[in-house]
Amino acid sequence: MSRWNNTNVPDFILMGLTDSEEIQLVLFMLFLLIYLITVLGNVGMVLLICLDPQLHTPMYFFLTQLSFLDLSYSTVITPKTLANLLTSTKNISFMGCFAQMYFFVLLGAAECFLLSSMAYDRYAAICRPLHYPVIMSPRFCRALLFGSYLIGFMDSSVNLLCMSRLHFCDSNVIHHFFSLSCTDIYDTEIMIFIFAGCTVMVSLITISLSYVSILSTFLKINSTSGKQKAFSTYASHLLGVTIFYRTMIFTYLKPNESYSLGKDQMASVFYTIVIPVLNPLIYSLRNKEVKNALLRVIQKREGSRQLK
Repeated sequence: MSRWNNTNVPDFILMGLTDSEEIQLVLFMLFLLIYLITVLGNVGMVLLICLDPQLHTPMYFFLTQLSFLDLSYSTVITPKTLANLLTSTKNISFMGCFAQMYFFVLLGAAECFLLSSMAYDRYAAICRPLHYPVIMSPRFCRALLFGSYLIGFMDSSVNLLCMSRLHFCDSNVIHHFFSLSCTDIYDTEIMIFIFAGCTVMVSLITISLSYVSILSTFLKINSTSGKQKAFSTYASHLLGVTIFYRTMIFTYLKPNESYSLGKDQMASVFYTIVIPVLNPLIYSLRNKEVKNALLRVIQKREGSRQLK
């Protein structure tokens, strides 16, 4: 903390995607629309799962938490982005910047391991259906959820500790956070890269092993209807995982030689603003159970209105 107090930079100036006021207004309207859909989609998903008893299963328990993470993830970044697009002063306080980074890393790391938990749930449902209720017990599901948040907390704490060792001076215009430090950042970059790499790789290995087992079981199914049913149980999750990890790996785990400010800015917009709105669409549009649950809730409400 004393290192932070000695910094010469009271706040940071956030460089936007463009300097054109007309384009900034268009981006504001676009990002505002996306954020509103994100809020409605994820809150709607949580409420739908809570209201329909038939969705009170481990799969939808994790999906509820995914919606919560996506909503929180987007809320950490998007409101400040919208404010900066409308105002001429695009600054963020020093402590505000660190707080934003802390919760961003915490939620992102937690989502990695939540997706791993969801992949393991699909493995248990398809590969070990007779033992599924025992394997995915409520206690075990809660333990997986707690572990996801714990790993996110540890990852974000390490990032915050590494960043607190840096000394910031002179320029306060943000293109890339590390580039503002006037101290040697090599050790800090290595430490953060190791923890970020471990988070991504461990979760990816878990997901990959789960889907290799699922694919092996899938190929052994003889009936077409059985294959369609098995495919429908994991197709949505596989699509969500692919989008999430491809963007993250492109942004954080590529060599420095391939760094491009423009591409990285677009990638950051995609995984902070666009991905949170995609998950509720993916899991609702491609999931018959969610569609049927929505119809049941609507019919129930219409029935109660007719009784009144």
